[in-house]
Amino acid sequence: MTDRQQKFASGKKVLDAIDGDAGTKVIDALADVSPELAHQVVAWAFGEMYARPALAPRERQLVTLGILTALGGCEPQLDVHVNASLNVGLTPEEITEAMLHAAVYCGFPRALNATFAAKKVFAERGLLPVG
Repeated sequence: MTDRQQKFASGKKVLDAIDGDAGTKVIDALADVSPELAHQVVAWAFGEMYARPALAPRERQLVTLGILTALGGCEPQLDVHVNASLNVGLTPEEITEAMLHAAVYCGFPRALNATFAAKKVFAERGLLPVG
């Protein structure tokens, strides 16, 4: 196995553990248009950055949620990362609190859009109160 293949395999394990099927769907969707971008997401972002030991997966997801909220226009990525946040143990309350906190720095419109993206994921996973 080449070094490139090893980095991809290592990153794929981290991606699967954090994002599950959602991450695989993103990578598969890139196969026909930019397989190199798919490789870099897996090998570099997950194989190197997400695998670093200084932050736990929960902490990395909080950082990611804050950045995606602040950037705006990242609702498809928020969908994946809200799911990932739930997968690594964050609660819906912690996720929405992170987005509320981001409003102080990036404004209400972006925090609202992120929160509605999170609400969609919560509903899909049966995590919204009924009634």
